[in-house]
Amino acid sequence: MPASSGVQKILSVEIFGPREAQLSQQPEPQAAGDIVKIQVLVAPMCTEWQSWRAGKQSHELGHEAVGVVVDAAQSKRLKAGDRVVVMPHAGCGICPACRSGEHIHCTEQRNLLAETSSGSGIGCYSDYLLKPDYLLELVPDDIETHHAAMAICGLGPSFTAMKRMQVTAGETVLISGCGAVGLGAIVNARTIGARVIALELQPYRAELARELGAELVIDPRAPDLIEQVRAATGGYGADAALDTSNNEAAPPVVLELVRARGRLSFVTWSGSLPVNRITGKGVDIFGCWHWNHEAHGAEMMQRVREARPLLDKLITHRFPMSDVASAFALQESCNCGKVLLYPGAAEPR
Repeated sequence: MPASSGVQKILSVEIFGPREAQLSQQPEPQAAGDIVKIQVLVAPMCTEWQSWRAGKQSHELGHEAVGVVVDAAQSKRLKAGDRVVVMPHAGCGICPACRSGEHIHCTEQRNLLAETSSGSGIGCYSDYLLKPDYLLELVPDDIETHHAAMAICGLGPSFTAMKRMQVTAGETVLISGCGAVGLGAIVNARTIGARVIALELQPYRAELARELGAELVIDPRAPDLIEQVRAATGGYGADAALDTSNNEAAPPVVLELVRARGRLSFVTWSGSLPVNRITGKGVDIFGCWHWNHEAHGAEMMQRVREARPLLDKLITHRFPMSDVASAFALQESCNCGKVLLYPGAAEPR
């Protein structure tokens, strides 16, 4: 809608205070150079609910989306009408990390608002957003938008973990923490053909882990946790493990659940590991934040195709963007899997 100054306005989610969020009007972003403008079709929700709970004020929320390019500016890679997966952040595109496709690890993020003279556009909980063209992955015509949306944080971090740990069919993978990322890890592991043991204490998510294919779900507080895992793995421990719990106490425990010469990955920011146990067990350790769409885009899209029935279970709730406060409250309750947010022009279906 036109503002009195003549500047077009869009709707974005804004956090005003602790547990206070609603839609607010923001200036419509403008494409420039290789920074394209995308109309958001769906924005998967991730950790932004923690900012809502804490009252961290912002109108640039969300780092996952699938949308349609509406202004390709000077992009040589994309055109208006392309449907794209939006990757997180705004890596510089020229550093060693970016040149290898590892944009998530770039330490020199671009200032997209300054480069385009826009007053908004870097958050995905919005009608429109801005992104450098090299951080957009084309969605094949045969993949539905809501399934493509799982190729970001739903499957991405654990996709990388499974690749780096070289998980194969028939191996046993232990997943610690069954929030959205951990549940996505179960989907990745089961689609590969691996056997899954999951650690989760919240009843809703424990049951969802079983529905997604976890053979055994154990309360991580169980006093015989190690014994249960060893009993389920021939006495040796899991071949590979992934900790997504963000629990300070989890890493050394998960290390003990992996067999000698096993593999262990972390998509978490909390905790520490005893070096003597890493060395003593000969465990390979990997830190996995996201996935490399430049190197593995086609493989990820094939994973999405193969995982579609499980992705339909992983996506448990959909909300119009106007009801974001209810979506945040649901995430805080933990009674959900992956939650999808739809701008006004793309209501849930």
